[in-house]
Amino acid sequence: MTKLRTGILGLAAGLLLWALPAWAAAPFHIGVVTGTVSQGEDVLRGAERLLAQYGDVSKGGMVKHVTYPDNFMSEMETTIAQIVGLADDPKMKVIVVSEAIPGTTEAFRRVKEKRKDILCFAGEAQEDPAVIASAADLSVSQDFLSMGYIMVLAAKKMGADTYVHISFPRHMSYELLSRRRKILEQTCKDLGMKFVFETAPDPTSDVGVAGAQQYVLEKVPAWLAKYGKKAAFFSTNNAQVEPLLRRIAELGGFYVQTDSPLQGYPGAFGIDLSKQKGNFPAILKKIEQAVAARGGSGRLATWPYASGYAITAGLGEFGKRVVEGKARLGNFRHLMQALDAVSPGIAWNGSLYTDVATGVKTRNFVLVYQDTYVLGKGRLGLDKASVPQKIYRIK
Repeated sequence: MTKLRTGILGLAAGLLLWALPAWAAAPFHIGVVTGTVSQGEDVLRGAERLLAQYGDVSKGGMVKHVTYPDNFMSEMETTIAQIVGLADDPKMKVIVVSEAIPGTTEAFRRVKEKRKDILCFAGEAQEDPAVIASAADLSVSQDFLSMGYIMVLAAKKMGADTYVHISFPRHMSYELLSRRRKILEQTCKDLGMKFVFETAPDPTSDVGVAGAQQYVLEKVPAWLAKYGKKAAFFSTNNAQVEPLLRRIAELGGFYVQTDSPLQGYPGAFGIDLSKQKGNFPAILKKIEQAVAARGGSGRLATWPYASGYAITAGLGEFGKRVVEGKARLGNFRHLMQALDAVSPGIAWNGSLYTDVATGVKTRNFVLVYQDTYVLGKGRLGLDKASVPQKIYRIK
């Protein structure tokens, strides 16, 4: 009887070991902190990508994912405590916060006080570059400055002769957005294009999101009549992208560009992407088909992978490689390779953030951008474009 029980227990143990995933004995852990799906789907999908690839810590895997409160500004101490709490795990070696909301800097400082060995990475930081760079080992955000040049170059390659930049005072008070607007204007001069600034209602004003969208929907025909069908449009507000895309597909013009195929396109073209969730090549293909059916091929552009998704997953991948000795912190090429790994089929480029007042490059604050993808046409190869250094000095 004893031999039989021992044999059964041994068989059960063997079956259990066989059933465990390959990541059952993760040598170290990676903490990933994002908002909920209501705050931003893209970054959440990036965390899910890491969980699917490397497993959940609760099941013996490598990744521990937590979400910060939706009202993070009023619950900052809760958010900070969540981030710092990850350092209590003795196997924790990397913490990624994306989007790195206000309070991330203080959280990273407290993490370093407890565990200097933990790498602290920030994605799409919402604190000033100098602030987050004072505590993070690495911060990665969209390259607003280089895109001021790249987007105009993309518009010209698509066939545009005019660039219409749509915004409002609140956005123009933000340093990076204001600097990008000036870069767009200078680049238009350099490339022989006309630059136009148009104002639209702020969605946070009394008109709300619906009112701001309706304004743009009604204004596009007049803008096209004024600037011609070779005008390229861009709005600094995500909510206004949807009506722009809808009208441009119907009436003419170009749109350059969204930082995610999920920005504006599903609503503008009535696309259900629930079955393609997190699968960006499949998402892009379905959107491309819908755009072609509505006559928008060759005139609408996007990044193939959502920036929030790619930066979140890319920072997790880069952290893993650094800990394993397969990449080096501070190596730009190694970071680009990690981003490439989570977004196959697209290329990345970027630069170190340069403080406009001092001209000093911040080595642990990296700005990145993807190659532009024109729906119905393909990649433009702008990841290899040479961005003039003078644009980084425009204030």
